[in-house]
Amino acid sequence: MSFDLPVVWALLIALVIFVYVVVDGFDLGVGILFPWVRGRADRNVMVNSIAPVWDGNETWLVFGGGGLLAVFPLAYAVLLPALYMPLICMLLALVFRGVAFEMRFRAVSARAQRFWDGAFQGGSCVAALAQGVALGAFVQGVKVSGRAYAGGLWDWLSPFSVLTGFALVIGYALLGACWLILKTEGALQSRCRAVAGPLAGALLGLIGVISLLMLTFSAAFRDRWLTAPAAFGAALVPLLLLVLARTFFLALREGREVRPFLCALGFFLLSYVGLGISMWPTMAPPSLTIWDAAAPPASQAFLLAGAVGLLPIILGYLAFSYWLFRGKVRIDIGHG
Repeated sequence: MSFDLPVVWALLIALVIFVYVVVDGFDLGVGILFPWVRGRADRNVMVNSIAPVWDGNETWLVFGGGGLLAVFPLAYAVLLPALYMPLICMLLALVFRGVAFEMRFRAVSARAQRFWDGAFQGGSCVAALAQGVALGAFVQGVKVSGRAYAGGLWDWLSPFSVLTGFALVIGYALLGACWLILKTEGALQSRCRAVAGPLAGALLGLIGVISLLMLTFSAAFRDRWLTAPAAFGAALVPLLLLVLARTFFLALREGREVRPFLCALGFFLLSYVGLGISMWPTMAPPSLTIWDAAAPPASQAFLLAGAVGLLPIILGYLAFSYWLFRGKVRIDIGHG
């Protein structure tokens, strides 16, 4: 039995990127929500809710970037120069945020505490915004000449990429709020429940606007969403999103804890599926496909053997970490 290795690898990297988005999304979302929570004790609880898992969450970013470089080197060579600025901003923000994460617990004065809290929130916002801007620039497409990027340094910046950046900040804040509903109790949980509804409404509205704008970018996008028979299958995505939205708001009203978080993950999953329907099998829009960008088959097979051995270890570590630190977070037990 033979496998289309570029397809296998494209699906694997897509899975890894999605896992990164959801696990680091609520992680970044906790920092984005800092302005809505003023008390130091509550902020410590928020940070303690992610302290045991946040380092492991970013493992998926390394896995995805390394996989893209090794298996789709041409796509990496084209996309990296096109997205240098947002990706550098993202990495610097993640570093700054990591420093702030540790230093805020060691601040000896109220002024220092406020500074590191601001740094943690700022790093979270900038990292999320940069990821969303990079996504928007990717969807719009990049200029390619032969086998090299042919665009300018600022081609990534556009009203659409800024809109997707803002949408991802809202989406991560929603994930963070739902995570805190799951992990906290009392007044902090109530506050997070109160902000989750407006955040979900804003995110759903932005998903709709971005989806409509994407139809203007390419005839291929429009064919997949508006032309039969492909449109019948694609229509399931917005229908399921509506069902999930109803479930989410109902769960909030009923005081559920787990269901809002699962629904928020579902918003991201359906958006990701919709993006896949629009883009497949393009690796670097508008014309570079996964087969054009792939490394030699022998290299792909060799790397796949390593990934098959490594991925269960990472998944096992992730599952064990979340199981070990399950339950509510209390102020008297934590990172600080």
